Formats: sequence, structure tokens, C-alpha cells
Amino acid sequence: MKMKTTVLAAAALLALAGAASAQTVRIANQGDALSMDPHSLNESLQLSVTSNVYEPLVGRNKDLSLTPALATSWKQTSPTVWRFELRKGVQFHDGTPFTADDVLFTMARTQVEGSDMKSYTNDVKAVRKISDHVVEIETNTPFPILPDVLTNVFIMSKQWCETNQAQRPVDRRKGIENAASFRANGTGPYRLRERQPNVRTAFVRNGNYWGKIEGNVQDVVFTPIANDATRVAALLSGEIDVMEPVPVQDVERINTSGATQSLVAPELRTIFLGFDQRRDELLYSNVKGKNPFKDKRVRQAFYQAIDIDGIKRTVMRNLSAPTALMIGPGINGFFPEQNKRLPYDPDGAKKLLADAGYPNGFEVAMNCPNDRYVNDARICQAVAQNLARIGVKINLQAETKGTYFPKVLRRDTSFYMLGWTPSTYDAHNAMNALMACPDDKGAGQFNLGAYCNPEYDKLTRAVQSETDKAKRNAMIKQAFEIHTADIGHIPLHQQSLAWGVSKKVTVVQRGDNYLDFKWITVKK
Repeated sequence: MKMKTTVLAAAALLALAGAASAQTVRIANQGDALSMDPHSLNESLQLSVTSNVYEPLVGRNKDLSLTPALATSWKQTSPTVWRFELRKGVQFHDGTPFTADDVLFTMARTQVEGSDMKSYTNDVKAVRKISDHVVEIETNTPFPILPDVLTNVFIMSKQWCETNQAQRPVDRRKGIENAASFRANGTGPYRLRERQPNVRTAFVRNGNYWGKIEGNVQDVVFTPIANDATRVAALLSGEIDVMEPVPVQDVERINTSGATQSLVAPELRTIFLGFDQRRDELLYSNVKGKNPFKDKRVRQAFYQAIDIDGIKRTVMRNLSAPTALMIGPGINGFFPEQNKRLPYDPDGAKKLLADAGYPNGFEVAMNCPNDRYVNDARICQAVAQNLARIGVKINLQAETKGTYFPKVLRRDTSFYMLGWTPSTYDAHNAMNALMACPDDKGAGQFNLGAYCNPEYDKLTRAVQSETDKAKRNAMIKQAFEIHTADIGHIPLHQQSLAWGVSKKVTVVQRGDNYLDFKWITVKK
């Protein structure tokens, strides 16, 4: 497998070198976008890549403020109804016009089996076509941040999906693929030209784009290069122009090369650990007949056994900010006074385990990706070493996100790592998707361990519909107090963004880690 990966990487780098020109930008990442279907996986790399091909009704500016995209304007006509005026004269890449029918189709598509975007639209009651370029979206309750929520709901062509039997999203949990996995037909500034999963994906500038493309890039070649050293070497040698992430130990090396630079900035993503709190017996543990993670003392023992400052210092090279919350600074609803972690206390953790009936610890499997977050596998290795000190044996299963995500999204896990950036830049996104009790409508869709607290859920629903900012923030604060007291999850840290960029290239680095091709310029 290692030899095969090396051969693919070498082939990809040769292809990159051959594609170089003044208006070509060559981008590498440690992993690949797993599909071209924008509704199949709610993962920021996939959404970042596909956002250059597909567009939402409401977009984001460089500073993450809202901006018109496929909707030119929007307003509330009643507490539960929003009216969107759609942009006229827009064409999909195959030439078919964009209309209200595509919006109705897309909103329905996000709610069917296989969609990974249900948590964005789970409160939508109805979508109505008023005319070819006007739609109304009605929600079950008042939803003041609906425009923010829709920024990651990318519009697909109804006609194209029906013609290509892609009416349903690719289900990453089941490994089912369809035409939308490998082809794409959006309205965005770039068209998909070539797709070779895990090898190379190529894009070309859309000459019929309705909007302004500020940069000069004609062609984009995206290549996954999993090996950190190979990725850095490719940047330093000029074989690629942009890479992400930069290994923390190579930030300074890239900065001193003369031809490249590291762009380092805070990211809005929170890395955390979750437990299976639903099953009566864990799937992957030597404890039989019961589930240790249903006991708060066990969850707290795991929390206090983790030396997060040690991980920051030795694994992250100080490019992380330890956190006690599931959201970070920059997200509405983050209150610094709540951001106080429980102390690192191995002896106290051992006592908690003993009090819970596990004086000798126990054994459990831990699922982690090794190509998704900054130093993800190394973080998990450090956590496993920390837990070993209190008698817990971790059977670490670190794997590529191509197999990791389908597994954990099926909830086929006992203990797992996940990262989350609230796409709305509001706490409700994380509250609803990560911590709400899972239902069949999309709430708790990424609460993979099924943490549940009725009082917390009641507050989450109230936060969604509350329009008074002070009352709303007070409820957010109360909800996080409940979750923190329950040890519902173990927040670890916010990682730093670290992009490596050739000095011949200018890019816009957004706090959500999206890379917009339309803002890239290559010096001629």
C-alpha cells in the first residue's frame, strides 16, 4: 500500500509539473475531497473544493460577512417566512438556466437519505416557488440566522441530477456512488474538468460566470499528497504553489526558503473527542454487559487524564489553543469566562475510574483520521499514552478519512476524534449538529456518540427561534454550562491554519479554511 501511494504521488507531481503555466495554480492537500457531490459529506475540505463549482443562495465575503450569491436579496415577510429574490441570467455549466425549481429541488435533496446536510435544513417546513426567480422558505419556528445557515447549502441543477440519476446524494456511510461523485454541474466560477479520486482533480475557469473573478487563474490542479515531507518538498521545489496544512515543524523552514511563505492564523475549528453514550454495551471494549461511558465519572477521568498543554507544546509546537468549549473565539456565543478546562490530574482520574468500578482501567478502541486535521493521528497517539497512565488501554485505529468518515458517521465507534467549524459562525450550528440528541430530521446528525440531555435540547430549540440577542446569548451560555457539567464531549483545542504558499501566488486565507480560486492571482 505504501509503495502504491508513493507511485501515485510521484505521478501526480509529474502531472503538476507538466501543467505549470502563468495562469495555472497547483494546490496540494494531505487528503482529497471524497466526492464532487456537495451534499454527500459535511466536511470543510470537500465543501471548500466544491464551493468553487457550486454556489449557495447566500455567500461569504473575504471577511466572512454575508454577501449575495444566487440570491440577490432576502428578507423576512413573517417570523417564520423568508423570501429570496433569485439572480437572473445565471446558467449552470451545461448551459441550462438557474431557476426557482433548482432551489426547491436542492432543499429537498438535502433532506433525503444519504444527505450529510440535514442539520442545515432540518427546521425547514416548506419551500415555495413564487415565480421563476422568487422563492419562499418557511421554517417550523422563527429562524433569524437562516441566511447564515444557507451559506453551505450549494444549489444543484434539477434537470442535470434527474438526467444523470443523481437525485439523491452519495451516501458516504454505505459507499454508494453516482454520477455526482465524479462529475459536477454548478453555477460557480470554475468548472470541473477532470476527476481522478485520490490522484488529481482539475478545474478550469468558467467563461460564462455571472460574477466577477478577481484573480487571473485559468486552471487549477488539486492533488492529494498524504506524506508531509513530500508535500513540503514539492512546495519548496516549485512543483506546487499552495499546500495545506503545513506540518507544524516545517513552518519556519518554509518561511526562510526565500521563495515560499507560511500563512499562519487562528482557525475557527474545534478539535474534540466523543464517546458512545447510547449503547448498553460498547462495540469495541473488553467491558461486557455495560457501557462505561454512560458514567460521567469515566468521561471526566478521560478528560482529566489528557495533558492538553503537553499536546500543545510537543505535538502542535504551540500552534493550538486549548479549549474547554465546543466552539472557539470568533463564534457568536463564545464566552471567555466559560473557557476553563478541568485540570490535568492523572491521580484524580484514577480515583474517578476506581469510584466508577474500574480500578484497573479497561480497554477500548479509538477511531481517528490520519489525513484530516493538523497532526490528527499524533494527537490521538498522545491521548492514548496519557490514558495508559490511568490504566486505560487504547486500541488506536488511525486511518485515511476515506474509510474513517464512513465508519464513524455510521456510529460504528466507541471513542472518536472529530473537528468542527460552525459554518454560520454562530453557536447554534454546533449546538444543533454536535450536541443535540439525534433525531431523524437532522438534529444531532454529527453527535456520533448520542449524548442526550432534555434540558440542553430545550435550550437549543429556544436559541434557534429567539430574536432578542441578550436572551439568546444567555440561553447559549446556559446550554454550554449543561454540556460542560455533563462532560458530554472532551474539547481539545482550536488548531491554527497553516498554509504554505509560493511568493509568486497571492491567496485569501479565510478563518473557515476555505480556499476560493476566484481570489487567487499568479504573477506572470
